[in-house]
Parts: sequence; C-alpha cells; structure tokens
Amino acid sequence: MFSSDDADPAYASPPVLTVTSLNQQVARLLERSFPLVWIAGEVSNFTRAASGHWYFTLKDDAAQVRAVMFRGRAQYAGFTPREGDKVEVRALVTLYGARGDYQINVEAIRRAGVGALFEAFMRLKEKLTREGLFDEERKRPLPLFTRAIGIVTSLQAAALRDVLTALRRRAPHVRVVLYPAPVQGQGAADKIADAIRTASARAEVDVLIVARGGGSIEDLWSFNEEVVARAIADAPMPVISGVGHETDFTIADFAADLRAATPTAAAELAATARTDWLSSLRADAGDLQRAMERILGDAGQGLDNLGRRLVSPSSRIANQRLSLLGMASTLTHAVRGPLNRKGVLLAQLQQRWARHRPDLRSIRTQLASDQRHLAASMAAILRQRRERLSALAAQLELLNPQRTLERGYAIVSNAKGKVLTSPGQIKPRDVLLVRLAEGSAEVSVAGVQDRL
Repeated sequence: MFSSDDADPAYASPPVLTVTSLNQQVARLLERSFPLVWIAGEVSNFTRAASGHWYFTLKDDAAQVRAVMFRGRAQYAGFTPREGDKVEVRALVTLYGARGDYQINVEAIRRAGVGALFEAFMRLKEKLTREGLFDEERKRPLPLFTRAIGIVTSLQAAALRDVLTALRRRAPHVRVVLYPAPVQGQGAADKIADAIRTASARAEVDVLIVARGGGSIEDLWSFNEEVVARAIADAPMPVISGVGHETDFTIADFAADLRAATPTAAAELAATARTDWLSSLRADAGDLQRAMERILGDAGQGLDNLGRRLVSPSSRIANQRLSLLGMASTLTHAVRGPLNRKGVLLAQLQQRWARHRPDLRSIRTQLASDQRHLAASMAAILRQRRERLSALAAQLELLNPQRTLERGYAIVSNAKGKVLTSPGQIKPRDVLLVRLAEGSAEVSVAGVQDRL
C-alpha cells in the first residue's frame, strides 16, 4: 500500500476536460488558424428561421460544409439565396459547440462572379475617368424644345413600353424613333453601340434615350462595356441613360449627359410635358396682349396730350385774361389775408384771456370755507388726542408699583439690590432690604421656609 503523496509526478494522470471545454478550445483553435476567407460553392438546404438567421449548406462536387448567416449580416446581403445558387461567402471557420459540428459563420455573401465583375467595373470606370470621358464640362444640356426623341432598347423590353407610355401621356406631339438592340446576352454591348452610332449618323432626333429595366449586375453588364460608353460619349445629341432601377449604376450612366433613375424618368426628362408648353404659351399670349394694350393706351394718352396743346389764338388770349384776373385776385388776397389772419388771432387771444382770467370772488369764498373746515378738523384732532392721553394715563396709574405697595405688598431685595422672588435665593442671617409703601427697612433672616 502506498499513498498518492508517494507517486512519481511523471506518472500523474492528465487533467480531465468536459465536452463543453473541449469544443470551446477546438473552436478557438479553428478561428485562430483560419481568418476570414472567401469560399465559393453551391447553396443547398437553405432555411430562413423566424429569428431572421439563415442556415444552409455550401457544397461543391466533392464536399460540403454547414453555414450560418445571422440576421444582423443577412439584412445587408442584397438578395436571398435560393436552392442551387452559385455564391461566394466571406466566412469565419468555427465549431458549433452545442453539437460539436464544424461550420462557417458567414459575414458577407455575393453571387459567384460578382466580385470579378465589380473589379472589372471599377477598372473601366477609373480608366475612362482619367481620360475625362465623365467630366461635367463635356456634358451637353437638353434642348429647350424637343421635336424628336430616339430610343435605344429591345423591342421586347418592358422599358420600351414604359418610355412610350410616358411620352404618349406627357408629350404626344413629339416624334419617337426606335433604334432596336438586344439589351442582354452575348454580343449585346456591340449591338447597343451600333444602334447609338446609327442614331448619331442619321441625326434625326434631338435627344437619345438608352433604356433597360432592372436586373442583376450580370443582366446589366452590357451597359458596363467600354464600347457602349464611347458610343454614348461620341453621340452628337444629348444622351439620357435610363438603365435599371434607382439603385443601379452602370458605366453608361457616367458617360451619358444625364442619368435617370428609371426608363420612365428618362422619358419625363427628355421632353417637357405638352400641358406645360400650353400653359407657358397661354401665359406668353396673355403677357403679349397686356403689353400691346399698354402700348396702345400710352399712345392714345400721348395723342390726347398733343391735341390739348393745339390751342387757337382767341382761346390763348382768353386763357391769359383769366390768368391775369387770377393773379389780381391773388394779389388782393395776399394783402388782405395777413390783416384778416391777425384780426382773427387777436380775437382768439382775447377769448383765451377771458377764459383764463381768475374769479377772485369764488376764490375768496372757497378760502373761507377751507379755513372753517381746517379749524373744525384741528379741534376734532385735539379732542381725540386729549381723550387718548387720559386713557393712557389711567392705564399707567393702574400699573404703578406704588399702588401695589399701598395695598400691603413689599419688594424684597438683597444687599446687591437684586429683587428676590423665591425662598431659594435667601439664606439664614442674610440682611435684606424691604421696600414698603412709605419708606423701607433692613431685616435679618432667622430662617427660610420653602413652602407656606
């Protein structure tokens, strides 16, 4: 028999791990060994939980791995994967500890090939930007009055119906010329560029619309080709790009003179509404009519003024006679007027003096009345003061200490003159001063009783 203390440390048993601890250590080892990486594969067994998390399997021809994308990341994915979709995910390799399953936590997801397309898009954009193809200085303004509009799109595209419907509603007077071209598929970019060059060569439209409905980046890729961008830039007429939806941007948008959020918006930008033109014409016609009426009115007034200036000699003499009589009357008024005004002013001053002259009789009467009232008031006040003084004297007499002494009371004080009020302040053989109603006496204390 031997105890555990005697055992060799080299033969001690290793520590025992729980399953939870083991899985946590393996998860940390995987996360440290594999940083965030892009993984390509096919989506299988896709499930969207009520919590918003995505669960699916990512597989290829020879292997598969479980994947989870939490709601906070999934809401920014931009699309929902479907069974069989080829995707690329940016994920963290880890272990789901509750089941001990190896899995990947997806941080971002994109369709397979989108990364390469986006890089190609950015390279072409930077190249054409350096060449000045997207400079604002080369952008051409839209014409004020559009007579003909060209459309480059597919005959089967819904965008064509949207553009034609908008133009029919807003500007039925505008002629529409269609330059058909496929907007998707192999060789579509070259055919779109050929259609734009055809419209440029014919020079039969004032504005050219390049349109297509929404779709994925692959669907819109024909409008990201360099040949389309250069054809748009070389067009002699302004070009409006109406490709995709509001959030879609293509190289054609940057090369065009104006970008519209949708094909319908492109049609609305290309031509001013017929009702707006009619309203403007009616307003201009009203302004022109008012201007003509104002000019004719001014001319008529000028003619009347000239007619009034044509006066005969007899009328002129009569007018001068009237003017002479008027001046004589003015002179008369100029002489008599100051005298009349002075007389009126004197009369007004006399009236004011009469109104403000004091009435001495009434003032004397009022003064005598005031003296009588003052004397009566003073007498009443003196009487009230005497009565109050008598009342205060009576109260003071009642509070006089001498009257208390006369009723047989005395005031007892010690040798220091302090008035004593209780037996505790007196000691035997103390000499006290007793004040009576008539005189005082010194007494010696034989004894002190606290109570009667």
